[in-house]
Amino acid sequence: MMVAVRTWWGEKFLDVLEQCMDIGRLRRGRAYSGASRLLEFSIKGHKVKAKIRGNINHYFGVFEEPRYNVSVSLQQFSDRDWEKITFDMTHNAAILSQLLLNEMPSGIERIFSSRDLRLLPSKSSDINSRCSCPDHASPCKHVAGVYYKLASMLDRDPFLAFQLRGMQFDRLRQALAESGLGDALINQMETHDHKMEFHSNRYPSPSRNIEKHADLQSFWRGAELPELDNAQNEPVTPAILIRKGGDYPEFWRHDKPLIEVMEPVYERIVKSNRNSI
Repeated sequence: MMVAVRTWWGEKFLDVLEQCMDIGRLRRGRAYSGASRLLEFSIKGHKVKAKIRGNINHYFGVFEEPRYNVSVSLQQFSDRDWEKITFDMTHNAAILSQLLLNEMPSGIERIFSSRDLRLLPSKSSDINSRCSCPDHASPCKHVAGVYYKLASMLDRDPFLAFQLRGMQFDRLRQALAESGLGDALINQMETHDHKMEFHSNRYPSPSRNIEKHADLQSFWRGAELPELDNAQNEPVTPAILIRKGGDYPEFWRHDKPLIEVMEPVYERIVKSNRNSI
């Protein structure tokens, strides 16, 4: 089963492959992202390692099914760069509030581009990759398979993008939450019986046995957010409070994710009431 992505950041993460691979290798590479080919996969810090099952090919003298070792990493930002980026995030209320809710802001790249950086890779030199296969092309189809796997993981956990650039998302979260504006936003988001929680994965499993929200009523009431005077030009993220519960909150009994159902509803509400918001 091939891996698909459904978020803008997952798709953008894949765009760079089209620039540095021929279409044939790119199509074959997608097939190497599935469980039948991806025998081992791990992420330690910013480094990704995998073991991939190759093909027998008598024409090239491969008579036993090979195993190839693959490594992938992105170019790292310096500690100084991350200090500047974190400072910029803590002074942008729209970006900061969405990050504190584990939502990847659509305007996140503007924060990085103002420092002449890119969070998501935009050119082939952003990617460092190696594969033990005999293919002379780099990246090869096995590297592409690992890259597709990463893109699908980014769909579920967008903060992985920060980790791949050298910033552990736990450290980033803490820095954002401890900033003056971050602390004020969190205090506004909290209610007397429902504290804001951080999750490393914004899409919980659709298991029916997960622990219930402490107070579903308070979840649906939502929390009053502070005025975002400096965010008038930032795009609105639809259903942002709904997203706090993930695709499959405990009460949801349908196969289609709740977020996917609610996003167009919120968009219509915002458009029809834009003058009064």
